[in-house]
Amino acid sequence: MNHTQRLNSEDRQFFSLLAEIIFSNPFSPERSKVEALLGRTAASYFHPDEHQLVMVIPALEYRLGILAEQGITKIVDVAEPDRPLLQYAFLYLVYHNFTDQFDDLIRAQMDLGKQPATVPFFQDLASVLTGHGFTDKEILRYMELFYQFRRAYFFIARALVGDSNSMRRLRHALWNNVFTCDVRLYGERLWDRMEDFSTLLLGETGTGKGTAAVAIGRTGLIPFDTRKNCFKSSFMENFIAINLSEFPESLIESELFGHRKGSFTGAIDNHQGLFERCSTHGTLFLDEIGDVSIPVQIKLLNVLQNRQFTPVGSHDTRRFAGRVIAATNRPLGALISEGRFREDFYYRLSSDIIEVPPLRVRIQESPQELAQLVQLLVQRMTGTFDEAFVEHIQKILERSVPAEHHWPGNVRELEQAVRRIIVNGSYPTLDRPPVRDNTWLNKLQLGQLTAADLLSGYCYRLYQELGTYENVAQKAGLDRRTAKKYIDGGRLLFAM
Repeated sequence: MNHTQRLNSEDRQFFSLLAEIIFSNPFSPERSKVEALLGRTAASYFHPDEHQLVMVIPALEYRLGILAEQGITKIVDVAEPDRPLLQYAFLYLVYHNFTDQFDDLIRAQMDLGKQPATVPFFQDLASVLTGHGFTDKEILRYMELFYQFRRAYFFIARALVGDSNSMRRLRHALWNNVFTCDVRLYGERLWDRMEDFSTLLLGETGTGKGTAAVAIGRTGLIPFDTRKNCFKSSFMENFIAINLSEFPESLIESELFGHRKGSFTGAIDNHQGLFERCSTHGTLFLDEIGDVSIPVQIKLLNVLQNRQFTPVGSHDTRRFAGRVIAATNRPLGALISEGRFREDFYYRLSSDIIEVPPLRVRIQESPQELAQLVQLLVQRMTGTFDEAFVEHIQKILERSVPAEHHWPGNVRELEQAVRRIIVNGSYPTLDRPPVRDNTWLNKLQLGQLTAADLLSGYCYRLYQELGTYENVAQKAGLDRRTAKKYIDGGRLLFAM
Protein backbone atom coordinates (compact mmCIF):
# COMPACT_ATOMS: atom_id res chain seq x y z
CA MET A 1 0.00 0.00 0.00
CA ASN A 2 1.36 3.44 -0.92
CA HIS A 3 1.10 5.45 2.31
CA THR A 4 1.73 8.70 0.46
CA GLN A 5 -1.50 8.35 -1.50
CA ARG A 6 -3.50 11.58 -1.49
CA LEU A 7 -7.20 12.20 -1.67
CA ASN A 8 -8.27 13.65 -4.98
CA SER A 9 -9.50 17.24 -5.03
CA GLU A 10 -13.17 16.27 -5.16
CA ASP A 11 -12.88 13.97 -2.13
CA ARG A 12 -10.83 16.54 -0.27
CA GLN A 13 -13.45 19.21 -0.90
CA PHE A 14 -16.25 16.87 0.17
CA PHE A 15 -14.53 15.79 3.40
CA SER A 16 -13.49 19.37 4.24
CA LEU A 17 -17.07 20.55 3.98
CA LEU A 18 -18.23 17.50 5.91
CA ALA A 19 -15.87 18.45 8.73
CA GLU A 20 -17.50 21.89 8.90
CA ILE A 21 -20.91 20.24 9.22
CA ILE A 22 -19.67 17.80 11.86
CA PHE A 23 -18.42 20.59 14.09
CA SER A 24 -21.36 22.93 13.58
CA ASN A 25 -24.15 23.48 16.07
CA PRO A 26 -26.89 20.96 15.16
CA PHE A 27 -29.52 23.59 15.98
CA SER A 28 -28.05 26.24 13.74
CA PRO A 29 -30.29 27.60 10.97
CA GLU A 30 -27.30 27.54 8.61
CA ARG A 31 -28.11 25.53 5.47
CA SER A 32 -25.52 26.67 2.95
CA LYS A 33 -22.96 23.99 3.88
CA VAL A 34 -25.50 21.21 3.44
CA GLU A 35 -26.59 22.61 0.11
CA ALA A 36 -22.97 22.89 -1.02
CA LEU A 37 -22.31 19.29 -0.03
CA LEU A 38 -25.46 17.62 -1.32
CA GLY A 39 -26.95 20.07 -3.77
CA ARG A 40 -29.90 22.33 -3.18
CA THR A 41 -32.51 19.73 -4.19
CA ALA A 42 -31.33 17.07 -1.74
CA ALA A 43 -30.85 19.64 1.02
CA SER A 44 -34.45 20.76 0.64
CA TYR A 45 -35.45 17.54 2.43
CA PHE A 46 -33.32 18.49 5.42
CA HIS A 47 -35.12 18.67 8.77
CA PRO A 48 -33.29 20.73 11.40
CA ASP A 49 -33.80 18.17 14.14
CA GLU A 50 -31.75 15.64 12.19
CA HIS A 51 -28.56 17.76 12.21
CA GLN A 52 -27.73 16.83 8.64
CA LEU A 53 -26.95 13.25 9.78
CA VAL A 54 -29.50 11.38 7.71
CA MET A 55 -28.90 13.57 4.69
CA VAL A 56 -25.13 13.23 4.40
CA ILE A 57 -24.66 9.60 5.43
CA PRO A 58 -25.52 8.01 2.03
CA ALA A 59 -23.12 10.34 0.23
CA LEU A 60 -20.45 9.68 2.87
CA GLU A 61 -20.86 5.89 2.63
CA TYR A 62 -20.61 6.09 -1.15
CA ARG A 63 -17.32 7.97 -1.08
CA LEU A 64 -15.80 5.82 1.66
CA GLY A 65 -16.86 2.74 -0.32
CA ILE A 66 -14.94 3.95 -3.37
CA LEU A 67 -11.89 4.67 -1.20
CA ALA A 68 -12.15 1.17 0.29
CA GLU A 69 -12.03 -0.30 -3.21
CA GLN A 70 -8.75 1.59 -3.64
CA GLY A 71 -7.40 0.03 -0.44
CA ILE A 72 -8.04 3.08 1.78
CA THR A 73 -9.73 1.78 4.93
CA LYS A 74 -7.52 3.26 7.64
CA ILE A 75 -6.39 6.77 8.54
CA VAL A 76 -2.76 5.88 7.78
CA ASP A 77 -3.65 4.77 4.27
CA VAL A 78 -3.46 8.38 3.09
CA ALA A 79 -0.73 10.99 3.30
CA GLU A 80 -0.40 13.06 6.49
CA PRO A 81 -2.14 16.23 5.23
CA ASP A 82 -5.32 14.28 4.40
CA ARG A 83 -5.48 12.16 7.54
CA PRO A 84 -7.52 14.54 9.71
CA LEU A 85 -10.20 14.75 7.02
CA LEU A 86 -10.43 10.97 6.70
CA GLN A 87 -10.40 10.64 10.49
CA TYR A 88 -13.41 12.96 10.83
CA ALA A 89 -15.26 11.04 8.12
CA PHE A 90 -14.69 7.68 9.83
CA LEU A 91 -15.73 9.08 13.21
CA TYR A 92 -18.88 10.64 11.81
CA LEU A 93 -20.00 7.41 10.16
CA VAL A 94 -19.25 5.27 13.22
CA TYR A 95 -21.10 7.71 15.49
CA HIS A 96 -24.12 7.69 13.22
CA ASN A 97 -24.17 3.88 13.00
CA PHE A 98 -24.26 3.61 16.81
CA THR A 99 -26.80 6.35 17.62
CA ASP A 100 -29.58 3.84 18.33
CA GLN A 101 -27.35 1.97 20.77
CA PHE A 102 -26.41 5.21 22.52
CA ASP A 103 -30.08 6.18 22.79
CA ASP A 104 -30.86 2.78 24.32
CA LEU A 105 -28.00 3.31 26.77
CA ILE A 106 -29.38 6.72 27.76
CA ARG A 107 -32.83 5.26 28.43
CA ALA A 108 -31.33 2.36 30.37
CA GLN A 109 -29.34 4.80 32.50
CA MET A 110 -32.47 6.85 33.21
CA ASP A 111 -34.19 3.68 34.42
CA LEU A 112 -31.25 2.61 36.60
CA GLY A 113 -30.76 6.02 38.20
CA LYS A 114 -27.49 6.42 40.09
CA GLN A 115 -26.00 3.02 39.21
CA PRO A 116 -23.87 3.27 36.03
CA ALA A 117 -25.36 1.23 33.19
CA THR A 118 -23.37 -1.45 31.39
CA VAL A 119 -22.42 -0.63 27.79
CA PRO A 120 -23.07 -3.81 25.78
CA PHE A 121 -21.87 -2.39 22.46
CA PHE A 122 -18.50 -0.96 23.47
CA GLN A 123 -16.46 -3.85 22.06
CA ASP A 124 -18.30 -3.63 18.73
CA LEU A 125 -17.68 0.11 18.50
CA ALA A 126 -14.05 -0.31 19.52
CA SER A 127 -13.57 -3.03 16.90
CA VAL A 128 -14.86 -0.78 14.12
CA LEU A 129 -12.62 2.11 15.20
CA THR A 130 -9.64 -0.24 15.50
CA GLY A 131 -10.29 -1.37 11.94
CA HIS A 132 -9.97 2.26 10.83
CA GLY A 133 -6.63 2.62 12.59
CA PHE A 134 -7.57 4.36 15.83
CA THR A 135 -5.45 3.65 18.91
CA ASP A 136 -6.86 2.34 22.20
CA LYS A 137 -6.41 5.77 23.77
CA GLU A 138 -8.25 7.46 20.91
CA ILE A 139 -11.06 4.89 21.04
CA LEU A 140 -11.62 5.62 24.73
CA ARG A 141 -11.62 9.35 24.08
CA TYR A 142 -14.14 9.15 21.25
CA MET A 143 -16.37 6.76 23.17
CA GLU A 144 -16.69 9.44 25.85
CA LEU A 145 -17.33 12.20 23.33
CA PHE A 146 -19.87 10.14 21.36
CA TYR A 147 -21.84 9.51 24.55
CA GLN A 148 -21.71 13.17 25.49
CA PHE A 149 -22.83 14.33 22.03
CA ARG A 150 -25.74 11.92 22.02
CA ARG A 151 -26.87 12.87 25.53
CA ALA A 152 -26.75 16.55 24.62
CA TYR A 153 -28.81 15.93 21.52
CA PHE A 154 -31.19 13.65 23.42
CA PHE A 155 -31.96 16.15 26.18
CA ILE A 156 -31.88 19.34 24.14
CA ALA A 157 -33.84 18.18 21.09
CA ARG A 158 -36.33 15.82 22.74
CA ALA A 159 -37.05 17.54 26.04
CA LEU A 160 -37.43 21.04 24.60
CA VAL A 161 -40.15 20.88 21.97
CA GLY A 162 -41.32 23.73 19.77
CA ASP A 163 -40.40 25.20 16.40
CA SER A 164 -40.77 28.88 17.31
CA ASN A 165 -37.77 31.10 16.70
CA SER A 166 -37.39 31.55 20.45
CA MET A 167 -37.08 27.82 21.04
CA ARG A 168 -34.70 27.39 18.14
CA ARG A 169 -32.48 30.06 19.69
CA LEU A 170 -32.74 28.34 23.07
CA ARG A 171 -31.64 24.95 21.73
CA HIS A 172 -28.81 26.63 19.82
CA ALA A 173 -27.67 28.41 23.00
CA LEU A 174 -27.82 25.25 25.13
CA TRP A 175 -25.66 23.28 22.67
CA ASN A 176 -23.08 26.08 22.63
CA ASN A 177 -23.16 26.12 26.42
CA VAL A 178 -22.11 22.47 26.52
CA PHE A 179 -19.61 22.38 23.63
CA THR A 180 -18.92 26.10 22.98
CA CYS A 181 -19.32 27.54 19.50
CA ASP A 182 -16.23 25.59 18.35
CA VAL A 183 -16.53 21.84 18.99
CA ARG A 184 -12.96 21.27 17.83
CA LEU A 185 -11.68 23.70 20.47
CA TYR A 186 -13.85 21.98 23.06
CA GLY A 187 -12.61 18.50 22.12
CA GLU A 188 -8.96 19.50 22.10
CA ARG A 189 -8.70 21.90 25.05
CA LEU A 190 -11.87 22.58 27.02
CA TRP A 191 -13.56 19.22 27.61
CA ASP A 192 -12.14 18.99 31.17
CA ARG A 193 -12.24 22.74 31.93
CA MET A 194 -15.92 23.61 31.58
CA GLU A 195 -16.38 23.83 35.35
CA ASP A 196 -14.97 27.36 35.14
CA PHE A 197 -17.84 28.43 32.84
CA SER A 198 -20.85 29.27 35.00
CA THR A 199 -24.26 29.77 33.42
CA LEU A 200 -27.12 32.11 34.27
CA LEU A 201 -30.62 31.20 33.10
CA LEU A 202 -33.14 34.03 32.96
CA GLY A 203 -36.88 33.77 32.44
CA GLU A 204 -40.31 34.15 33.96
CA THR A 205 -41.70 31.67 36.46
CA GLY A 206 -42.73 28.41 34.82
CA THR A 207 -40.93 28.88 31.51
CA GLY A 208 -38.81 25.74 31.91
CA LYS A 209 -35.51 27.01 33.29
CA GLY A 210 -35.18 23.77 35.23
CA THR A 211 -35.57 21.72 32.05
CA ALA A 212 -32.90 23.84 30.37
CA ALA A 213 -30.62 23.31 33.37
CA VAL A 214 -31.14 19.54 33.18
CA ALA A 215 -30.25 19.59 29.48
CA ILE A 216 -26.90 21.16 30.37
CA GLY A 217 -26.29 19.33 33.63
CA ARG A 218 -26.83 15.81 32.30
CA THR A 219 -24.54 16.23 29.31
CA GLY A 220 -21.14 16.76 30.89
CA LEU A 221 -18.32 14.51 29.74
CA ILE A 222 -18.00 11.31 31.82
CA PRO A 223 -14.89 9.06 31.70
CA PHE A 224 -15.35 5.47 30.54
CA ASP A 225 -14.15 2.53 32.66
CA THR A 226 -12.96 -0.24 30.32
CA ARG A 227 -12.50 -2.72 33.18
CA LYS A 228 -16.14 -2.45 34.27
CA ASN A 229 -17.46 -1.79 30.76
CA CYS A 230 -19.44 1.24 31.91
CA PHE A 231 -19.03 4.96 32.41
CA LYS A 232 -17.57 5.92 35.77
CA SER A 233 -20.69 7.72 36.94
CA SER A 234 -24.33 8.13 36.00
CA PHE A 235 -25.53 11.36 34.42
CA MET A 236 -28.61 10.94 36.65
CA GLU A 237 -26.37 11.35 39.70
CA ASN A 238 -24.24 14.14 38.24
CA PHE A 239 -26.99 16.76 38.27
CA ILE A 240 -27.97 18.21 41.66
CA ALA A 241 -30.59 20.94 42.02
CA ILE A 242 -31.73 23.18 44.87
CA ASN A 243 -34.43 25.85 44.98
CA LEU A 244 -32.89 28.47 47.24
CA SER A 245 -36.22 30.21 47.89
CA GLU A 246 -37.49 27.12 49.72
CA PHE A 247 -34.96 27.41 52.57
CA PRO A 248 -34.86 29.95 55.41
CA GLU A 249 -31.78 32.14 55.50
CA SER A 250 -30.42 30.29 58.54
CA LEU A 251 -30.32 26.95 56.69
CA ILE A 252 -29.13 27.91 53.20
CA GLU A 253 -25.42 27.87 54.10
CA SER A 254 -25.81 24.47 55.75
CA GLU A 255 -27.57 23.04 52.68
CA LEU A 256 -24.97 24.44 50.32
CA PHE A 257 -21.73 23.96 52.26
CA GLY A 258 -22.66 21.41 54.93
CA HIS A 259 -22.09 21.64 58.67
CA ARG A 260 -20.30 19.87 61.47
CA LYS A 261 -21.97 18.34 64.49
CA GLY A 262 -22.61 20.92 67.19
CA SER A 263 -21.92 23.91 64.94
CA PHE A 264 -25.36 25.36 65.81
CA THR A 265 -28.47 24.44 67.73
CA GLY A 266 -30.04 21.43 66.10
CA ALA A 267 -26.84 20.26 64.36
CA ILE A 268 -26.92 16.83 65.97
CA ASP A 269 -24.77 15.20 63.29
CA ASN A 270 -22.40 16.06 60.46
CA HIS A 271 -24.16 17.11 57.27
CA GLN A 272 -22.68 16.95 53.78
CA GLY A 273 -23.66 20.00 51.70
CA LEU A 274 -24.49 20.09 48.00
CA PHE A 275 -21.11 21.47 46.97
CA GLU A 276 -19.42 18.49 48.61
CA ARG A 277 -21.90 15.99 47.17
CA CYS A 278 -21.46 17.30 43.63
CA SER A 279 -19.00 15.08 41.77
CA THR A 280 -16.04 16.13 39.66
CA HIS A 281 -18.11 15.66 36.51
CA GLY A 282 -21.29 17.01 38.05
CA THR A 283 -23.36 20.17 37.88
CA LEU A 284 -25.01 22.08 40.72
CA PHE A 285 -28.16 23.99 39.78
CA LEU A 286 -28.96 26.96 42.04
CA ASP A 287 -32.53 27.95 41.27
CA GLU A 288 -33.96 31.33 42.41
CA ILE A 289 -30.48 32.79 42.87
CA GLY A 290 -32.02 36.27 42.95
CA ASP A 291 -33.60 35.50 46.34
CA VAL A 292 -30.41 34.91 48.34
CA SER A 293 -28.92 37.46 50.71
CA ILE A 294 -25.73 39.43 50.18
CA PRO A 295 -23.73 37.34 52.73
CA VAL A 296 -24.66 34.14 50.88
CA GLN A 297 -23.82 35.78 47.54
CA ILE A 298 -20.35 36.64 48.88
CA LYS A 299 -19.71 33.04 49.96
CA LEU A 300 -20.95 31.70 46.63
CA LEU A 301 -18.73 34.19 44.81
CA ASN A 302 -15.72 32.93 46.76
CA VAL A 303 -16.53 29.33 45.83
CA LEU A 304 -16.76 30.22 42.14
CA GLN A 305 -13.52 32.18 42.24
CA ASN A 306 -11.39 29.91 44.43
CA ARG A 307 -13.17 26.56 43.94
CA GLN A 308 -13.03 26.06 47.72
CA PHE A 309 -15.56 26.17 50.56
CA THR A 310 -15.72 25.47 54.29
CA PRO A 311 -18.58 23.64 56.02
CA VAL A 312 -20.35 25.57 58.77
CA GLY A 313 -18.53 25.03 62.09
CA SER A 314 -15.40 23.64 60.42
CA HIS A 315 -11.95 24.98 59.60
CA ASP A 316 -11.28 22.37 56.93
CA THR A 317 -11.55 23.54 53.34
CA ARG A 318 -13.13 21.41 50.63
CA ARG A 319 -12.64 21.65 46.90
CA PHE A 320 -15.55 22.02 44.50
CA ALA A 321 -14.77 20.58 41.08
CA GLY A 322 -18.20 20.71 39.44
CA ARG A 323 -20.01 23.27 37.35
CA VAL A 324 -22.62 25.82 38.50
CA ILE A 325 -25.84 26.80 36.76
CA ALA A 326 -27.98 29.51 38.37
CA ALA A 327 -31.46 30.70 37.46
CA THR A 328 -33.83 33.46 38.45
CA ASN A 329 -37.06 35.12 37.42
CA ARG A 330 -36.10 38.26 39.31
CA PRO A 331 -35.05 41.51 37.56
CA LEU A 332 -31.33 41.37 38.30
CA GLY A 333 -30.67 44.74 36.71
CA ALA A 334 -33.04 46.39 39.18
CA LEU A 335 -31.69 44.33 42.11
CA ILE A 336 -28.13 45.41 41.28
CA SER A 337 -29.21 49.05 41.10
CA GLU A 338 -30.90 48.71 44.50
CA GLY A 339 -27.82 47.09 46.05
CA ARG A 340 -29.59 43.76 46.65
CA PHE A 341 -27.51 41.75 44.19
CA ARG A 342 -23.76 42.11 43.91
CA GLU A 343 -22.56 43.13 40.49
CA ASP A 344 -19.32 41.13 40.81
CA PHE A 345 -21.38 38.04 41.66
CA TYR A 346 -23.54 38.64 38.60
CA TYR A 347 -20.52 38.80 36.31
CA ARG A 348 -18.98 35.71 37.90
CA LEU A 349 -22.18 33.76 37.24
CA SER A 350 -22.57 34.96 33.69
CA SER A 351 -19.92 33.19 31.64
CA ASP A 352 -23.00 32.46 29.57
CA ILE A 353 -26.48 33.97 29.88
CA ILE A 354 -29.39 32.11 28.38
CA GLU A 355 -32.94 33.45 28.22
CA VAL A 356 -35.79 30.94 28.42
CA PRO A 357 -38.73 32.42 26.46
CA PRO A 358 -42.23 32.84 27.93
CA LEU A 359 -45.00 30.68 26.53
CA ARG A 360 -47.00 33.62 25.15
CA VAL A 361 -44.04 34.66 22.97
CA ARG A 362 -43.56 31.11 21.74
CA ILE A 363 -47.21 30.84 20.77
CA GLN A 364 -47.14 34.25 19.06
CA GLU A 365 -44.18 33.13 16.96
CA SER A 366 -45.57 29.66 16.25
CA PRO A 367 -49.25 29.01 17.13
CA GLN A 368 -48.87 25.24 16.61
CA GLU A 369 -46.35 25.12 19.46
CA LEU A 370 -49.17 24.96 22.00
CA ALA A 371 -50.42 21.71 20.45
CA GLN A 372 -46.89 20.30 20.42
CA LEU A 373 -46.52 21.00 24.12
CA VAL A 374 -49.91 19.48 24.94
CA GLN A 375 -48.90 16.29 23.12
CA LEU A 376 -45.61 16.11 25.05
CA LEU A 377 -47.33 16.72 28.39
CA VAL A 378 -50.05 14.13 27.77
CA GLN A 379 -47.43 11.54 26.80
CA ARG A 380 -45.47 12.23 29.99
CA MET A 381 -48.58 12.00 32.16
CA THR A 382 -50.08 8.88 30.61
CA GLY A 383 -46.93 7.11 29.45
CA THR A 384 -48.34 6.51 25.96
CA PHE A 385 -49.29 8.42 22.85
CA ASP A 386 -52.99 8.32 22.03
CA GLU A 387 -53.70 10.72 19.17
CA ALA A 388 -57.47 10.78 19.79
CA PHE A 389 -56.99 11.50 23.50
CA VAL A 390 -54.50 14.30 22.76
CA GLU A 391 -56.95 15.90 20.32
CA HIS A 392 -59.68 15.63 22.97
CA ILE A 393 -57.50 17.51 25.48
CA GLN A 394 -56.63 20.15 22.91
CA LYS A 395 -60.28 20.80 22.02
CA ILE A 396 -61.25 21.30 25.67
CA LEU A 397 -58.26 23.58 26.14
CA GLU A 398 -59.27 25.68 23.15
CA ARG A 399 -62.81 26.02 24.53
CA SER A 400 -61.61 26.81 28.06
CA VAL A 401 -58.82 29.27 27.37
CA PRO A 402 -59.49 32.56 25.53
CA ALA A 403 -57.31 33.27 22.52
CA GLU A 404 -55.85 36.36 24.22
CA HIS A 405 -54.78 34.41 27.32
CA HIS A 406 -51.22 35.41 28.23
CA TRP A 407 -50.31 32.23 30.13
CA PRO A 408 -48.82 34.04 33.15
CA GLY A 409 -47.76 30.69 34.61
CA ASN A 410 -46.17 29.70 31.30
CA VAL A 411 -45.47 25.99 30.66
CA ARG A 412 -46.10 25.17 34.32
CA GLU A 413 -49.58 26.64 34.00
CA LEU A 414 -50.18 24.69 30.81
CA GLU A 415 -49.10 21.49 32.54
CA GLN A 416 -51.62 22.03 35.34
CA ALA A 417 -54.29 22.96 32.78
CA VAL A 418 -53.79 19.59 31.07
CA ARG A 419 -53.97 17.80 34.43
CA ARG A 420 -57.21 19.55 35.36
CA ILE A 421 -58.74 18.74 31.99
CA ILE A 422 -57.82 15.08 32.46
CA VAL A 423 -59.36 15.09 35.96
CA ASN A 424 -62.33 17.46 35.57
CA GLY A 425 -62.86 17.87 31.85
CA SER A 426 -62.34 21.65 31.95
CA TYR A 427 -59.88 24.38 32.85
CA PRO A 428 -61.40 27.60 34.22
CA THR A 429 -58.75 30.31 33.94
CA LEU A 430 -58.40 33.00 36.56
CA ASP A 431 -59.76 36.44 35.74
CA ARG A 432 -56.65 38.54 35.46
CA PRO A 433 -55.87 42.00 34.16
CA PRO A 434 -53.78 41.95 30.98
CA VAL A 435 -50.14 41.11 31.60
CA ARG A 436 -47.94 44.19 31.54
CA ASP A 437 -45.57 43.52 28.69
CA ASN A 438 -42.24 44.91 29.83
CA THR A 439 -40.20 43.46 26.98
CA TRP A 440 -37.61 45.46 25.08
CA LEU A 441 -39.64 45.18 21.87
CA ASN A 442 -42.79 46.49 23.52
CA LYS A 443 -40.89 49.41 25.03
CA LEU A 444 -39.47 50.12 21.58
CA GLN A 445 -42.95 50.21 20.07
CA LEU A 446 -44.14 52.55 22.84
CA GLY A 447 -41.15 54.87 22.44
CA GLN A 448 -39.87 54.19 25.96
CA LEU A 449 -36.21 53.43 25.15
CA THR A 450 -33.20 55.71 25.20
CA ALA A 451 -30.81 55.62 22.25
CA ALA A 452 -28.32 53.63 24.36
CA ASP A 453 -31.02 51.12 25.37
CA LEU A 454 -32.10 50.81 21.75
CA LEU A 455 -28.58 49.98 20.55
CA SER A 456 -27.88 47.73 23.55
CA GLY A 457 -31.00 45.68 22.92
CA TYR A 458 -30.30 45.43 19.21
CA CYS A 459 -26.70 44.32 19.71
CA TYR A 460 -27.70 41.80 22.35
CA ARG A 461 -30.32 40.28 20.06
CA LEU A 462 -27.72 40.06 17.29
CA TYR A 463 -25.32 38.39 19.71
CA GLN A 464 -27.94 35.75 20.58
CA GLU A 465 -28.26 34.88 16.89
CA LEU A 466 -24.67 35.37 15.66
CA GLY A 467 -22.79 34.15 18.73
CA THR A 468 -19.63 36.30 18.64
CA TYR A 469 -18.68 39.92 19.30
CA GLU A 470 -16.93 40.06 15.92
CA ASN A 471 -20.04 39.02 13.99
CA VAL A 472 -22.17 41.54 15.86
CA ALA A 473 -19.65 44.31 15.23
CA GLN A 474 -19.61 43.54 11.52
CA LYS A 475 -23.41 43.35 11.28
CA ALA A 476 -24.02 46.53 13.28
CA GLY A 477 -21.17 48.52 11.75
CA LEU A 478 -19.32 48.93 15.05
CA ASP A 479 -15.84 48.11 16.28
CA ARG A 480 -15.53 45.02 18.47
CA ARG A 481 -15.01 46.91 21.75
CA THR A 482 -18.08 49.08 21.22
CA ALA A 483 -20.16 46.07 20.23
CA LYS A 484 -19.09 44.25 23.41
CA LYS A 485 -20.04 47.28 25.54
CA TYR A 486 -23.54 47.39 24.08
CA ILE A 487 -23.96 43.61 24.32
CA ASP A 488 -23.04 43.68 28.02
CA GLY A 489 -25.49 46.53 28.48
CA GLY A 490 -28.15 44.55 26.69
CA ARG A 491 -27.69 41.62 29.08
CA LEU A 492 -28.55 43.83 32.02
CA LEU A 493 -31.37 45.48 30.10
CA PHE A 494 -33.04 42.14 29.33
CA ALA A 495 -32.55 41.01 32.92
CA MET A 496 -34.66 43.93 34.21
